[in-house]
Amino acid sequence: MPSAKTKQKSRRAVRPAASSPAAPGNGGRSYRLAEIARLVGGKVIGDGTTRITGICGIKEARPGDITFVANSKYLYLIEQTRASAVIASPEAVVSGKPVVQTDNPSLAFAKLAGLFVPVIRQDFTGVSRKAHIGKGVRLGRDAAVGPFAVIGDGAVIGDRTVIHGGATVGPESRIGNDCLIYPGVVVREKITLGHRVTVHAGTVIGSDGFGFATVQGVHHKIPQIGTVVVEDDVEIGANVTIDRARFGKTVIGKGTKIDNLVQIAHNVVTGVGCILVAQAGVSGSTVLGNHVVLAGQCGVVGHISVGDNVMAGAQSGISKSVPANSQIWGTPAKPLARAKRVNAALQGLPDLLKTVEGMRKRIEELERRLDEQSGG
Repeated sequence: MPSAKTKQKSRRAVRPAASSPAAPGNGGRSYRLAEIARLVGGKVIGDGTTRITGICGIKEARPGDITFVANSKYLYLIEQTRASAVIASPEAVVSGKPVVQTDNPSLAFAKLAGLFVPVIRQDFTGVSRKAHIGKGVRLGRDAAVGPFAVIGDGAVIGDRTVIHGGATVGPESRIGNDCLIYPGVVVREKITLGHRVTVHAGTVIGSDGFGFATVQGVHHKIPQIGTVVVEDDVEIGANVTIDRARFGKTVIGKGTKIDNLVQIAHNVVTGVGCILVAQAGVSGSTVLGNHVVLAGQCGVVGHISVGDNVMAGAQSGISKSVPANSQIWGTPAKPLARAKRVNAALQGLPDLLKTVEGMRKRIEELERRLDEQSGG
């Protein structure tokens, strides 16, 4: 890779990325239903020559669109949709319009989204004259840096990686190939991002871990001198915070997907392919296994382990280590079946209180009569 000194001499102004003339909706794309079925690995039931020009949700779809149904309880909407075709599971009974049968309608529809509505990675190329490129920076082939972005001294930016305007990459940080860093992202100093990492606007990677020693009522800051390593194929949503380790590394495992507004504390390690949904929080030094799912607003205490394939329901409060392959829910989190029973019992609590109050009154009345009969 060329050095920053060489790069700055030849740095070109940001220019709009080339694009083809856009037709309304989807750029004029049109596919026969049989072609779509081959793309998603499905089977056409009905007219395979039906022309599809777009994709849309089942309620909003118009003629020319293809839509999908993944949940059987929404099958009734097929009779109401204006879509020209439907993607559904083989068990679904669809009449009146052609259908593409596939085992995973949601995945099939996701593939089509990229076909009809290509993701816009950037609207510029090159390195903006308004960007700040520090000393010793190495920019990969076809990397793009937008206006008012800041690349700190000694940072390394990989091939075809896009740093949007207003983003900051700290000194000596390393970002791999084919990454996408949106506006307002802060990657602090000495942080490592792997290949094909996407970070959405407002996220901070490498902020100080929350560490203080309290002596006689005074909180003394503990230096956080570790780093963060984000492995390949990770996507991080907007306004996420991932703290640097006190010592060593905070690690986000390969293929993990993080929703908006998630907090990951210092020295946390997530395994491969985890999913952390909005407003989840993981406290310091906790280890998540592979393919762990934390639903919205889950809270995890520090210094515990959560085993492989654990699924935690929304608002779960995880206060102790969880064995692999568990499904948990509630606060404190408990096995899902037990949590459902506890919740059902709580829903019946008002009626139970009425019953107990009625029994109390009856007992008092019986005691009064016994007292009268005994001359008490």
